[in-house]
Amino acid sequence: MTTLRYGSTAAVLAAVVAAAWLLAPLPDGGRSLALSVLLGAAFGIVLQRSRFCFYCIARDFIDKKETAGMFAVLLALGVGMLGYHAVFGAFLPIPSADRLPPGAHIGPVSVALVAGAFVFGIGMRVSGSCISAHFYRLGEGALASPFALLGAGVGFVLGFATWNALYLAVIQQAPVVWLPQQLGYGGTVLLQGAVLLALAWAVVRRGGAQTALPQRAVSPWHAVLHERWPPAVGGILVGAIGVMAYLRIAPLGVTAELGSVARTLAQRAGGLPDRLEGLDTFAGCATAVKHVLLSNNGAFVLALVAGAWAAALAAGAFRPRLPSLKDVLRNFAGGVLMGWGGMTALGCTVGTLLSGVMAGALSGWVFGAACFAGIWAALRVVRAPAAASPQPRLT
Repeated sequence: MTTLRYGSTAAVLAAVVAAAWLLAPLPDGGRSLALSVLLGAAFGIVLQRSRFCFYCIARDFIDKKETAGMFAVLLALGVGMLGYHAVFGAFLPIPSADRLPPGAHIGPVSVALVAGAFVFGIGMRVSGSCISAHFYRLGEGALASPFALLGAGVGFVLGFATWNALYLAVIQQAPVVWLPQQLGYGGTVLLQGAVLLALAWAVVRRGGAQTALPQRAVSPWHAVLHERWPPAVGGILVGAIGVMAYLRIAPLGVTAELGSVARTLAQRAGGLPDRLEGLDTFAGCATAVKHVLLSNNGAFVLALVAGAWAAALAAGAFRPRLPSLKDVLRNFAGGVLMGWGGMTALGCTVGTLLSGVMAGALSGWVFGAACFAGIWAALRVVRAPAAASPQPRLT
């Protein structure tokens, strides 16, 4: 059985490498597609091995006062922030008032952002995972996750339907705040670093007695392939992958391809407004009507699932299970909420929170606070149903 597991893992990873090798020579972006595949697979492996799920981390901190996951998120933000600002300093030495760094996820700060992030947090609670975790859980054989992603596509279409009204009412005049324009790179690093340290101190104050993991001697091979990686290691690697992705391709994000597919299908079905005001002028997990079969973000997400699948196979964590009707409905409903929230907020916990804060965008901080508030509120309200139908443990 062990030989079969490792052989299957090697086959999946070989397929990932072969896909990157075949894509690299293609004209018009082949190298970017190839690198997207490799980075996506690495991201999926890290998420699966360290159980880096934003919802699970927030839930365990709120309900059980477990702090390791929260520290991992803060580490990811800190590592990514330092790397991003090193890149900014090399390619945009002076943060001018009329120019934003190319491609960085820096969005408008408005009531719509707060509402979208809050609803996204509720959707995570209902479905039991964030969107990135639903992708890596696909690699573990979670057969309810496709319904959450289908629901997210429907939520995106609903978001497109409400976009024009929100844009004209509150988003059009909302400020797009990039902190280096006011504070410079050094000032932004000092301010955000101080905020991250203050949050770490608050986490320590809030945290209860932490359960020590049993210590036992294991080989490095077993520790890497079978044991859960320490959350701090996952946070550092997530931050590093985020910097590499921005330097070579685009900021991390997992909803752009999903939203683009939803937008394309809705447009062909005549279900979109004739014009989505201002949507394509904002950075973030931008959606676009698809004209190519495979985009960089699409390659990244598919490879994320493959990387998580390889990691799950190696660890013996690939356990397909048919979902109940209740699981399907819950995941779909949560997905709809996350889709609407992610479209309205121009991204999710990866694209707007992680990539935004790393870039020094105020929108990233606002998203994170509102999303956490949504999770907290939903944990208080949607508690009895969860007790009757426990969520799968991801941590």
